[in-house]
Amino acid sequence: MNRIVAFALGFMVSCAPVPQDPPPSRAVALTSALPPMRVFNTSYVAPAARSNTEIAQDFLDLSFRMESGRAVPRLTRFEGPITVRATGKTNPTMIRDLSDLLVRMRNETGIDITLVPANQPAAITVQAVPRATMQAAVPRAACFVVPRLTSWDEFKIARRTPQVDWTTLTRRDRAAIFVPSDVAPQEIRDCLHEELAQALGPLNDLYRLPDSVFNDDNIHTVLTSFDMLVLRTFYAPELRNGMSRGEAAIRLPAILARLNPAGQRAPGQPLNDTSRDWIEAMETALASGATPSRRRQAAQQAIALGRAFGWTGPREGFAHYAFGRLQVGNDPTAALAAFNAADAAYSASNSTQIHAAHIAVQQSAFALAAGDADMTIRLANATMDVAEQHQNAALLSTLMMFKAAALEMRGDIAQAESLRLDSLGWARYGFGSDANVQARLDEIAALRPF
Repeated sequence: MNRIVAFALGFMVSCAPVPQDPPPSRAVALTSALPPMRVFNTSYVAPAARSNTEIAQDFLDLSFRMESGRAVPRLTRFEGPITVRATGKTNPTMIRDLSDLLVRMRNETGIDITLVPANQPAAITVQAVPRATMQAAVPRAACFVVPRLTSWDEFKIARRTPQVDWTTLTRRDRAAIFVPSDVAPQEIRDCLHEELAQALGPLNDLYRLPDSVFNDDNIHTVLTSFDMLVLRTFYAPELRNGMSRGEAAIRLPAILARLNPAGQRAPGQPLNDTSRDWIEAMETALASGATPSRRRQAAQQAIALGRAFGWTGPREGFAHYAFGRLQVGNDPTAALAAFNAADAAYSASNSTQIHAAHIAVQQSAFALAAGDADMTIRLANATMDVAEQHQNAALLSTLMMFKAAALEMRGDIAQAESLRLDSLGWARYGFGSDANVQARLDEIAALRPF
């Protein structure tokens, strides 16, 4: 079991494409062309459920600080109608996802934002660039946004100059978003959501947020109702370019009372900020530069710091999740205990259900490897709807594949084949190429003990 779990769980992280290893002996072969790609046609919109007091503090920390901790001296935003164009190596699925996102933004934030043809000038340019080209320039970035530019060629010239320093802006007139052109459709869509939101509004991420893409845990893949409320607040008429943090803070209570009246009744107090030592410990744990032992120590340090600060929820869960991932090939028993601890932290609140669904993937791998088909099915049944509501096709298809493998192990062959076939359309959106879909099927099949 330890060998199999170590093989499979090493790749059960985020929703990145998996390596192309030779299929194991019990691999599920794709004997015909995959079914058509499935896409999400509706958005699941749950209202922001926290108090306006909390949301006001979140808004200020998101808007007046960079991820590095540097202060942003003034609020900046676009004025008037905003145009967006897509250039580079685009494809129809990317354009559809971008168009759908702009519709949501208009409907949920009131921002006047529209897509224009690629050959027209625009306030925001989205350029699709090969991943290798992007990472040669910015190795750790899956995608990113910069101010004042309109193309990749301009970025190559200006990348190390004050021209792309957000803290020097007095207003926003132009921005360029760079996304990878040769990855899974879901990965491109996720980049569009996060980077367009940052092009328009806040530049920071906060680990404490349970309900936002503005969180470095990358659990949420599409903009949430909280995110839309933040953007709607950002463009409220009571705010303006050049405002300081204090000036914005004075106006926020009235703005949020108008935009989110339910938040006036919700209980709750602002959470304390995330300390730099916790962030640095998590960065060490998640980065590939340190030794495996050092990364595990860093994750343990984050767990200990969070416990000392009395943190619960997303920070507690994410630290245990990171530690579990790092223990998979080293100590599977410790890994499972860490995943169970993460699940306990996430399952304590309705606002972190999608987080718990990610943990269910890890738990399913252990259950399937142990021959516990019933547990694997229960985990999938409890989380598939959550994955679909949050429009995470990679997560949804993976859970479906786990359930199919468990049904097959239990002898329900026809049901297993039907469910596995259904999973493939989602997998095409979530993982991209046929080879990546096959690899995910193979690693799940390799978990089965018989």
